Amino acid sequence: MAKNTGRSRSSGGPSSSNPKESSFFGRLVRRVLVWGGALTLLAAIGIGTAVAVTMSQLPAFDALKSSQNGQMIVVRARDGSELVSLGPSYGKWLSYNEIPPVMRGAMVSVEDRRFRDHVGVDALGLVRAVYVSLTTGGRAKATSTITQQLARNVFLNNSRSMGRKVREAVLALALERKFTKDQILELYLNKVYFGGGAYGIDAASRKFFGHPATELSTAEAAIIAGLVKAPSNYSPTADLDAAKGRGEVVLGLMVKNGAITQEEADKADIADVAVNHEKGQNSVRYFTDWALPQLDTLLPDTNEPIEVWTTLDPKMQQAATSSIAANAPQGAQGALVSLDRDGAVLAMVGGTDYVNSNYNRATNAVRQPGSAWKLFVYLSALEAGYTPDDRVMDEPVTIDGWSPQNDGRNFAGQIDVRTAFAYSKNTVAAQLGNEVGFGTVASMARRFGISTPINTKPAMVLGTSEVRVIDMTRAFAAISAGGTSVEPYGIVKVTTTSGQVLYEHKSVRGQVLVPPNVAAGITDLLQTTVATGTGRAAQIGRPVAGKTGTTSSNKDGWFLGFSSGITTGVWMGRDDAHPVPGLSGGHAPARAFADYMKVAVAGRPVEQFQTEVKLPEWQLEPDDEALQGSPDDYYYVDENGNVVHPGANDQGDGQPRYEDGTVGPGPGPGTPQMPDYGPGGAAAPGAAPGSPPERAPRAPGGGAPPAANDDFLSRATGRPAPDDSARGGQGSGAARPSATRTPSPVRTPGV
Repeated sequence: MAKNTGRSRSSGGPSSSNPKESSFFGRLVRRVLVWGGALTLLAAIGIGTAVAVTMSQLPAFDALKSSQNGQMIVVRARDGSELVSLGPSYGKWLSYNEIPPVMRGAMVSVEDRRFRDHVGVDALGLVRAVYVSLTTGGRAKATSTITQQLARNVFLNNSRSMGRKVREAVLALALERKFTKDQILELYLNKVYFGGGAYGIDAASRKFFGHPATELSTAEAAIIAGLVKAPSNYSPTADLDAAKGRGEVVLGLMVKNGAITQEEADKADIADVAVNHEKGQNSVRYFTDWALPQLDTLLPDTNEPIEVWTTLDPKMQQAATSSIAANAPQGAQGALVSLDRDGAVLAMVGGTDYVNSNYNRATNAVRQPGSAWKLFVYLSALEAGYTPDDRVMDEPVTIDGWSPQNDGRNFAGQIDVRTAFAYSKNTVAAQLGNEVGFGTVASMARRFGISTPINTKPAMVLGTSEVRVIDMTRAFAAISAGGTSVEPYGIVKVTTTSGQVLYEHKSVRGQVLVPPNVAAGITDLLQTTVATGTGRAAQIGRPVAGKTGTTSSNKDGWFLGFSSGITTGVWMGRDDAHPVPGLSGGHAPARAFADYMKVAVAGRPVEQFQTEVKLPEWQLEPDDEALQGSPDDYYYVDENGNVVHPGANDQGDGQPRYEDGTVGPGPGPGTPQMPDYGPGGAAAPGAAPGSPPERAPRAPGGGAPPAANDDFLSRATGRPAPDDSARGGQGSGAARPSATRTPSPVRTPGV
């Protein structure tokens, strides 16, 4: 029986496995459905409870109408006077029925076309966004509904965290349960931000078009509706073309959504819309537009009214505005940045008219600096060992197929570094850049605060890399500070209206960027440029150091300089980069600089520049120090250890003598003849008598020259000297000169 039973189990085993497997998968599916349903039910209960609790805590409709968005900010000048008061601007509250239907239709069409169908959160929109993300491989992007935007604007901040999105969704669902669609749209249109401090459609209509929102035309409504996406980008007072272009898009969406007919859209000629230009705006807003966004990083989150104390000097700001307006060529723009010695921004002008264009050319525009870039070329050369008195050649030069030309296409021949810089000789700058390395020049510019991309092609020495006015001004301010870095800042402190200090600027000691001798040398060159060179129009009756800059075809004109601790940079040109006839750095920009600086430095003592070049120790090695005295000081030691002075107590016989005046040993086998120093200094080792002296070689990048030459190393290591065969053997240990002196020669850099 046991045997038969075993066979029965064995034969029946395989056929019984399928029901078991089917039963397992069935149970798994049932469990997933049960647990999924349970979790969904729990989530629904949780969301429902959250919505119910939130709805019970929401303010009443009238309370929401009286609440305000935005933060009041009073901006104060350097002397404590009020520069400007910024904050929310509210027009008249319009009820739903008072809002023009085209305005309601425009906003729904562009911001939430399913507004009347969803429950506060657009589930179909979310599904569509996920589908697009999966099919295109991009990131899921779902536009918030009008109800969600209202919830965010009234109750939340603009954080992009998941927690904020969940709270926003819960609030939107609660708002939809408590208020009607018409009430939600009324709240939204009276509270949404349209830029320029305007909250609500009535404030926006009055600001941009000069009349109440009840009088909005279809074209004006389309423009206002288009602002919500990016108020600063589409503001009619900032970029009218962009605003009208966005309005055309909104008109198309209105037709698609049925808010207006195609015929009505065709009649709404956006091109003819007249924009209202506000009175009372001035160039101070260029400064506040730059400084106030920094509050986001300087302050903790707060919505209470604050006072911002800034570095701006009202008198200097007015002088800066007037100097740009008076000197900028017709059709051209101008920008100015002025820094105190610690980096405090004393004045900032970003254009000739803030009302017509609030684009800040002082901080945002990037333009070619022309010859003003030579600051970094000559800084690199001075750091490599050049001095203002070194001789260079202004002559035709070709580098990698590039042949720069001077202004006037003439060449001065042999001149010193100071003159080459003062008269902005392009050929010399090209040779210097080639010698020190174009990468070295780029690194120097980075060191001094240039933040924009820099190319390292040969033409870069003439300023082909685009820069910002504030960055170039910062670089010149570092020279004024003796080669120490300067960080521009505009906010001194921030307080509440009750006087509680929320932030206070702390002065930080600048980093040394170049040695003192390099800073003194470049200051010498900059001072000469204003005194006798291309920057003579920038003279103000006291010491001024600066540099002009002009780009090809007169597209840009620059002047940057400093005096009495104030550094100022001026740029002029057209926004479209078209040529400006007659524009050059030495004319209009230099005159604007002078007009402003006469006012800016009026209350400051006259300061003389530190231009005395004190060379570092590596440039004062024994061979250099020796010739600061007499060539007679040179000596060597004979085979007995006695000191022999080749030129001491010279009695006309040309014999070397000991310290006591007796004749020393003459040159023996292997003993080199003493060089013919001549009347001007030492000849190079191995040079023929009377040959011109050579400067001791400089190490790449401006380091110290080699400590020993090949001849010395050969003798020290026992290797045959390169020229021993010409001397008849390795020598007998006879005396050799211990040092030679190299006076300043005529330099032909890069050749």
